[in-house]
Amino acid sequence: MAKKVEAHSSETGRSYRLDRLIGQGGFGEVYLATPTPPGGLPPQVCIKISHRLTAWLREAYFAELLEQEPRALRVFDRFAEVDGGGMRYCMVMEYAEHGDVGAWLKQRGPQPERFVRREIAALLGALDTLHRGQALHRDLTPFNVFVCDKEQLKLGDFGIARHQRNRHGVTADAFNPLNAPTEIAWGWIRRWQQRDDIYQVGQLAAMLLRGDIASPMRSRDVRGLPCSDHLKEVIHRCLGSRGRRYEAAGELIAALRHRPKELSKGRVATLAGKRLSITGFLRRPRSEAFAAARKAGAIIQSKPGRTTDVLVRGRPNQLQIAGEDGGTKLMEIRRLAALGHRITIIGEQQFWKLAAPKTRARRRKG
Repeated sequence: MAKKVEAHSSETGRSYRLDRLIGQGGFGEVYLATPTPPGGLPPQVCIKISHRLTAWLREAYFAELLEQEPRALRVFDRFAEVDGGGMRYCMVMEYAEHGDVGAWLKQRGPQPERFVRREIAALLGALDTLHRGQALHRDLTPFNVFVCDKEQLKLGDFGIARHQRNRHGVTADAFNPLNAPTEIAWGWIRRWQQRDDIYQVGQLAAMLLRGDIASPMRSRDVRGLPCSDHLKEVIHRCLGSRGRRYEAAGELIAALRHRPKELSKGRVATLAGKRLSITGFLRRPRSEAFAAARKAGAIIQSKPGRTTDVLVRGRPNQLQIAGEDGGTKLMEIRRLAALGHRITIIGEQQFWKLAAPKTRARRRKG
């Protein structure tokens, strides 16, 4: 049987001439098509044709859910038609003239921070609608984000999107291993959550800044991205430890819009009973500082956490993720502060006064 060169919608009565194949994969085929009669549609549209009912139903449902979102690909028509002895399921969508982000970056290369901030924030508007509706996209790869008119990024392909019954997420049974968090790709975690969508957004931001999609960005390599320390910190949190990622799109939007408050030093009267952590380089060996702090009654913690009382801040490491204020411990302090956990930061001079006052006095007499 000759392959059909036209699709007809029983929903709208409109026909679509299939001009040429522009994409193919597990989902089916995508054609550039001409609608007849146009009836207010663009002169050219895309038709996604699949023989898989489940994926088509999901795509149709989530497309309708996001029809008011300017950064979701517009869907103009959806219908099914007989194809020989079976059925084919069609979705008529907005044509992304520049293709997906992967193809576009091959032509355009690295993008400036201003563009990345603007476009990622805009995409997050659509993702926020999904997250507030307790839904997960699960496939936010550069192949499912498209570059449309005026080089605006738009979200598409909802074939594996799912609703979650609770905050525990859904079974991680469908994802692209190259763009999934390591703990899911390697089978350590079996549930996909909204924070895993956030991981993929962080990867997308890093790829736009680098200008290529050749390999995923590791959190420890964020320091090399060509952007401000603030954006490095945001991306690092997206890609970092699962429990410290932004919980959902709304939280990430707020982080992009508002720089964190500067960390100022405070004062404590004593170290006795305080849970203490140290960051940066001290003038004296770290082992000596730990011993002095324990002698003063402090409890040493290798990393700051919810129970930490004091952070001793030494000279910054030049290899910190996001500049002088962007070490991993300082970023964790800011995250905890946003959650209402008060941690006092003190300098090295104050620390030694509290930890070894008698030692310092004897040295002055000598």
